[in-house]
This record gives sequence, C-alpha cells and structure tokens, in this order.
Amino acid sequence: MTGPFLGVERSVTGRRWRARNAGDDRLSLQLAQRLGVPELIARLLAAREIAADDADRFLKPTLRDWLPDPSHLLDMEKAVGRLVAAVKNGEQIAIFGDYDVDGATSSALLHRYLAAVGGKARVYIPDRMTEGYGPNAPALRKLKAEGASVAITVDCGTTAFDALSEAKAAGLDVLVIDHHTAEPSLPEAFAVVNPNRLDETSPHRTLAAVGVTFLLVVGLNRALRKAGWFASRPEPDPLAWLDLVALGTVCDVVPLVGVNRALVAQGLKVLRRRANAGLAALADVARVQTEPEAYHLGFLLGPRVNAGGRVGRSDLGARLLALDAASEAKTIAAELDRFNAERQAIEALVLEQAMARAGEFADAPVMVVGSEGWHAGVIGIVASRLKDHFNRPVCVVAFENGIGKGSGRSIAGAALGPAVIAARQAGLLINGGGHAMAAGFTVEAGRVAELAQFLAEHMKAELSAIDPVQSLGFDGALAPAAATPELVEMVQAVGPFGAGNAEPRFALAGVKVVKADVVGEKHVSCVMTGSDGARLRGIAFRCLENGLGSALLQARGSALHIAGKLRLDTWNGRRQAQLHVEDAAPAA
Repeated sequence: MTGPFLGVERSVTGRRWRARNAGDDRLSLQLAQRLGVPELIARLLAAREIAADDADRFLKPTLRDWLPDPSHLLDMEKAVGRLVAAVKNGEQIAIFGDYDVDGATSSALLHRYLAAVGGKARVYIPDRMTEGYGPNAPALRKLKAEGASVAITVDCGTTAFDALSEAKAAGLDVLVIDHHTAEPSLPEAFAVVNPNRLDETSPHRTLAAVGVTFLLVVGLNRALRKAGWFASRPEPDPLAWLDLVALGTVCDVVPLVGVNRALVAQGLKVLRRRANAGLAALADVARVQTEPEAYHLGFLLGPRVNAGGRVGRSDLGARLLALDAASEAKTIAAELDRFNAERQAIEALVLEQAMARAGEFADAPVMVVGSEGWHAGVIGIVASRLKDHFNRPVCVVAFENGIGKGSGRSIAGAALGPAVIAARQAGLLINGGGHAMAAGFTVEAGRVAELAQFLAEHMKAELSAIDPVQSLGFDGALAPAAATPELVEMVQAVGPFGAGNAEPRFALAGVKVVKADVVGEKHVSCVMTGSDGARLRGIAFRCLENGLGSALLQARGSALHIAGKLRLDTWNGRRQAQLHVEDAAPAA
C-alpha cells in the first residue's frame, strides 16, 4: 500500500489523503498523443481504464452505443404486450409510483408517453406518512374499483407480496417495473421487470427505476409501431423525455457508468432546452443560473422534487414533472420550494437531536438511533449526514405508537439493503428492503436493539475490511497557473460525474492563501497563489464548523496543501477557473 497523498495522514477535517487509481502510464501517454489532450486529462481517462480505441465513445456517450435492447430483460416482452393491448382497447392504466425522485420521474415519464400515444393513464403516489413505501392492497383495490384494469408499479413492487396477491385476486393485472434487490420468490404479478431479479442475466443491474421505465417506453413504442398504431397518429420520440431519466438516475445515486452515463449525458442536453415546463419552473425557483450539470440535478432540483413527499404532499413532484402548463408549473414549483425550506428546518432539528443521541452508539459498527416525534420524511437525509460523519452504516428510526419507520444509509463496501432483507426474513422487521447503499424498514420499538445487533453481525465481514479513518481521494496535483478555463472544460468532458464516476479532485500543493473572507453565513471565499505568483480563486461552502474555515481564515500566508474540484465561474459574464475547496492540510 502506498503512503498518503502529499504525505497528509490527517487533514484539517480529520481525513487521510490518498491517491485514486493512477492508471497505466503507457496508456496515459498513448491517450495524450492520440487525443491531443494534456497529460492530466489523459491520466483521468487511464485511471478509468478507458482504452485508446474507446476514448471517443467514452467522451461522447450516445444511446446508439450504449442503450440495450429492452427485450433482453425478463418479462419485458410480456409487460409490453399487455400495455399494447391496454392502449389499443382503451383500458384504464394506473401508474403506482414511489414518492422519491426516481419514482416521480418514472411516473411522469410513463404518464407522458401513454398520453402521447392516446392511452388512458393516471398516476397514483402513496402518502408517505399514512401509506408508507410501495404498493398497498387498499390503494390497489381502490384503483381497480375506479376502473383500472392494469397497474404499473414503478420504483417499487418487487417485494410487495401480500398487496400484489390481493390485487391479482381483485382482477387487476400488475406490471412491476423496479430495480430494488429481489428475493428468490417474486410477487404474484402479471410481469416483473427488474434487472436485479435473482434469475436475471442482464449486465445492466445498476439501472435506476427510471432507466428501466425508459427501456419499457422504448420497447412499447417499438411494439406499437409494429402494430401499426402510428399509421393515423404522430409517433412520439422517447428521447424528448431523457431530462426526466437524467434527473431520476442522478438522484437515485446509481453508478454513472455505461448506459447510465449515456442516459444522463443525453438527458442533460434535453434539460438545457427547458422543454419540460415543470423542470424549467423548478430550475427557476432553485436559482440555477448556469447550464445545468449533474450537480444541479442531485443537489438543487432533486431535493425540491422530494420535498413534497417528505413534508407536504407526496404527489406534487410527479404532478409537476408531468405538466405542460407553465403557469401551473410555476405555482407547484414555488410550493415545492417552500416545502424544501420547511424540510431543511425540520432536518436540522432532527439532525441535532440525532447527533446528541449518537454518542451512545459511538462503538457500534452499525449505528441505529431513533426517537418519538422525529419526522419520518427527513430520517433518510439525517441517516446520510450521520453516515458521512461517523463513516459507518446508520439507520435512523422515527417512532409513533410503538412502531418505528426506519431509513438507513451505508458506506462503500457494506451492503445494507440485503442485511435489512435478511432481518425481515428472520422476523425482526414488519417489512423492509433496499439496495446496497440505502434501505427502509418498519420495526416494533422493542426490537430495535435486536435489529442493530443483527445488522452488525450480518455485515461483520464487510465492515471489518473497511478502514475506520475517513479518506479523501485525489486524481492529481496542479499549480494555480495550470487551472485555466480550457482545462476545466476538458475535465468536465470526462463527466457527467456522480456515483461510479467521481468528479476529479485535485490538490494545490504548497500554495499560500493571500486573502480569505467569510461570505454568507458559513462560507469562505479565498484567493490562493503559487510560487510563481499565479493566483486562483476558491470558495469553501459550509466550512466554518469543520475546521476548514478556520484553516483558511488563519493561514496568514503560511503554505497549505488545498484540496478541491475545478469549476468554471461565469458570474457577471466573466469566464475563469475556480476551485471549490473541500479540505486543507499544512504543507510540510
């Protein structure tokens, strides 16, 4: 094992710096020569194991190169066939979606497509507080009673055994379109399309639900064309809705590699056209003033779509994304923005209380904290914050009348979802499921300690292999003079960035902070200079409480190694490189 990057064993935020995969030096040289790019960019590609012959395909990801045939998924042809019949016969189709961004985008995408081809469809999003996650029998029976003959569950349904059995008994054909971890047995549904079925051989297991839904739409469009459905009506172009696919894919934090990367790259192009009235209104209230990137989807648009389900009305996000009327979209976007502000206030309160309780579990390999009165709509976000702080899997539980609704987040290398499923199968949970990095469950208050012990034991081998000291990965070091707008644009071409394709992080080695000021409430703006006098502006967000803010403000010309990500600053018409500062350490 090599030593820490730039010799930093413990930074001002308590992290060990490490070099990410450096890649093959010969491949780096070959890429630099063939593509005519700086060595730094070539090293980024080599570290991602991009062969010279595949570099153009990687840098310009297209669906022509990456999108699989939808029919390769088990039950896809069966689901498509049932929907072709439903559209042609004028049957009522109910779309039962989850209340998170992946579910909302999947629901809106499917509703938009079915409306475009003349299908009769409605969207049903369950109430987070009263109905919980996934299909429930009363809702499905109600949809059947109101005229639906087909129900499509999106981003849910794979483990809804009882609800789907009752739906089948009521005469409702249910098509499950999902991506969550499956069990050996499948629910009684007309079709279950899920790349994570245990009997599935698809290589595309990392698709978000909206990605699977997009494949359904592509397959359905092809089948309707073959059936002559478009002989007397215009044929829609599913690519027009890739902005929804990009939003759901980024916000569900699936790896942005392969087909996912192509979906997001092309979806961002569609998003920039502002053709979706709901997304345009959402971007306006979120004050997105530059061309949207994956960052804006994950941190500005996504939280607002989620806000309705967390503290307001669960259906608002899906409704907004399916709208064509700009005036109504502006109204709903403003309402979601208010809900998001309310969510932030509630989250801050619950996080403060959860952090206070977390001390009781400081030595627990899997942290499970809960309380009466916590808002169930924010526990997932709080779990994520605690996970980042303590560098271990965390479950946060909101109790009411002796029953707890829990949400968990995990760290790389420790699969939480399968452990939660195992706990449910062992009888510790009322219900539960998820995937490697996130899970949800319902538990009796008296069994929480037993659950924590079970999860720790189930994940023991994985957790023992994880370094307890948090680390920060680096792609290289550069001088302030090298950070030009042109270099930033080359770095961005390696994106879109997210899970599985981390945004490159660089270190400015031995620079001096010649100016640092507090901006806003918790941010620090700074100017850094290298030994040659070249300067680079930087901004460190929310840094006054973690040691980084103090280090920048008190540098007084002393040499620091400064870590961050390069961005292009276009404020007031200027065009210059800027470093989004994330960490620092004294230069030896």
